[in-house]
Amino acid sequence: MKGEATVVMNAGSHYLLSKLPEWELFPAVLAGKVRLAKGGSTNPVAVGDLVEWEAASVIDEEHPAVITGIKPRSNYVIRRSTNLSRQSHVIASNLDRAIIVVTLYFPEIKLPFLDRLLVTCGVYGIPATIVLNKIDLYRDFDPEYLSAFHKIYEGAGYQVIETSARTGEGIGTLRELCKSGLNLLSGESGVGKSSLVKMLDPSLNPKIGTISDVHLQGKHTTSLYQMYPLASGGWIIDTPGLRGFGLVDLEKEEISKYFPEMLEASGGCRFTPCTHTHEPGCAVKKAVDDGVISAERYNSYLGMLQEDQKFR
Repeated sequence: MKGEATVVMNAGSHYLLSKLPEWELFPAVLAGKVRLAKGGSTNPVAVGDLVEWEAASVIDEEHPAVITGIKPRSNYVIRRSTNLSRQSHVIASNLDRAIIVVTLYFPEIKLPFLDRLLVTCGVYGIPATIVLNKIDLYRDFDPEYLSAFHKIYEGAGYQVIETSARTGEGIGTLRELCKSGLNLLSGESGVGKSSLVKMLDPSLNPKIGTISDVHLQGKHTTSLYQMYPLASGGWIIDTPGLRGFGLVDLEKEEISKYFPEMLEASGGCRFTPCTHTHEPGCAVKKAVDDGVISAERYNSYLGMLQEDQKFR
């Protein structure tokens, strides 16, 4: 007996599969040949992968199936495993949408982290939406920063949805966004991803964690990469909170192409190609000086250039 199914949970060396759109789960393990074939990645199989499976040669009630192959991915979100590692980690694959959850405070936002995620989504053609969660905590606390954040990212072409898992604000908009296709929910630790999943569908019960008051950094509460079917339609992948996001498979000359506002301005640069760092007549640097492109986004870009040089 054999067939094809989608990976809906990755627990390290064990997986749950289902033949979507049906939601009938069955466990599986990975054949050794598949593990060896993906030597450059810390996880040869990711949630969202369409895989080939066959019945185990030895009957095992806990793991009746063996994953024997991975079908080609239409896209994926991938990151460098650690700051100075050449290994990579595929977060999820075959996505219709990436939903990046951030908070201005509690925990405090790291714009370079957000920008790296957005660039990666751009590289693989995955539409990205930014969800600004816990809006009830800081709308009145820092309205100027809130307005500036919207200006930066909506000005760059991204949709920004304000939500509160506590009050329910924005949940209807987010539910409507998720009601078709496969959606990745990702972000740093403590931004409230699991709480949002619970609000999207109260029948689901992902783990919900707390914030360290001392460091204002989230504690990991989700140890599994797991897909959930939403009662309103569509599927959502909840991921462990990320603390870093290194770029993979991207040449430094290409990075600026995935900043939409920089790509638009670059047509006015005197030289082609232009790194937008030292060249005279650079339209991107002029746009930064004029406030058309945010200094924060430009600094993120410079950080990515420096990161790229570490691996050469």
